[in-house]
Amino acid sequence: MSENKVKIREGEDYITLNVLLKIVGVIPTGGMAKIYLQNNLVLVNNENEVRRGRKLYPGDAVLIEGIEYTIV
Repeated sequence: MSENKVKIREGEDYITLNVLLKIVGVIPTGGMAKIYLQNNLVLVNNENEVRRGRKLYPGDAVLIEGIEYTIV
């Protein structure tokens, strides 16, 4: 399992899961997040997550398709 860091933009406290999925290239648009999450396992801090609007804060770990992303 490889690990990547995703940095929150300056002045923001969090990013949402649908934005993360788009940033890492899993989906082409944020609107596709709901369908993606219904059909694929995504873990946030080792718990299954299906809410596209889930807020991700620094220190959160997200596992998508065998790749772990850490929010910083």
